Amino acid sequence: MTEQHGGGAAPPDEYVEAEIHRMLAEDPAVAEQGITVVRRERGLVLYGEVETPHRREEILRLVTERFPDVPVTSDIGVIRAQAPTQAEELP
Repeated sequence: MTEQHGGGAAPPDEYVEAEIHRMLAEDPAVAEQGITVVRRERGLVLYGEVETPHRREEILRLVTERFPDVPVTSDIGVIRAQAPTQAEELP
């Protein structure tokens, strides 16, 4: 892998991860604590799993609005939580 320097946005500073964690946990529309933020030379990578595609999009929207000059890559998966198809019988 070749690293490129110069041009583009500056790398995010060391406080960005903590600020994003706080923002996602405190925002009532998201209230998400399970997202990991990793700083890379060229931007941020968000990792984790959420319950819906809408929640994933809301997280990305919040982060890109707050840090418009920082490239953000999402590696956030969606957990397919479905209702049970049959009743559980207990002895």
